[in-house]
Amino acid sequence: MTESALRISLFFPVYRDEATVERVTRKAVAIMNELASEYEVIIVDDGSPDRAGEVADELARTIPGVNVIHHARNMGYGEALRSGFKAARYEWICFTDGDDEYDVDDLRRLIRLRDYYDLIITFRYAKRYSGVRIFISFVYNKILRLLFQTRYRDISCGLRMIRKAVADELVLQSTSPFIGAEIAIKTTVKGFRVGEVGVQTFPREFGSGSSTTLPNILATIQDMFRVHRTIFSPQYDRPLNRPEVR
Repeated sequence: MTESALRISLFFPVYRDEATVERVTRKAVAIMNELASEYEVIIVDDGSPDRAGEVADELARTIPGVNVIHHARNMGYGEALRSGFKAARYEWICFTDGDDEYDVDDLRRLIRLRDYYDLIITFRYAKRYSGVRIFISFVYNKILRLLFQTRYRDISCGLRMIRKAVADELVLQSTSPFIGAEIAIKTTVKGFRVGEVGVQTFPREFGSGSSTTLPNILATIQDMFRVHRTIFSPQYDRPLNRPEVR
């Protein structure tokens, strides 16, 4: 497979990202023009209370290949990702965040591995944010490795690429930021190939992120145990020739 044959959907959710949505969109279009034969860039406006949705609409009117999905109200990161997956049309789906903490240009690193993996996640080898957030991330990943028996270094890092056929198989439950971990865990359990690539992160220049707010932390914990109950139940993905356990 050559890079010229790459057909990819790239999407990112925005919430309070009025200041960065245009920058991320233009970066995404530039990298897609360079690497893909066919592409689409989808902006998911998750009921953003600022002008992020309006800016996204203007970008869609003026830049070919850019489309916008609007949520009438804020539905959470998990629902925003589900909307992006549902709208994506092409063989590969890349998804990232709308605050420009992850550079879309790093997608070229993920694309190099597409012949070897079905899901490519990233881990942060240079973390340019507060010590509190680094500590929360360390504890979170440690808990997930123990709870779900996985090996991933940074399971919820916000730049990923997945085969559409694999994404279509996943029944995702989370509405919180835990959905990133859920995608990697369920892809692993189903026997698909998961690879990791190192990336840097960059400080958020406008506003503050919401992933480490108390409501999101509580929602993440709730989703974590909900997904754990699902995966480690006798019913989950059992062999077809085995009767249902009651």
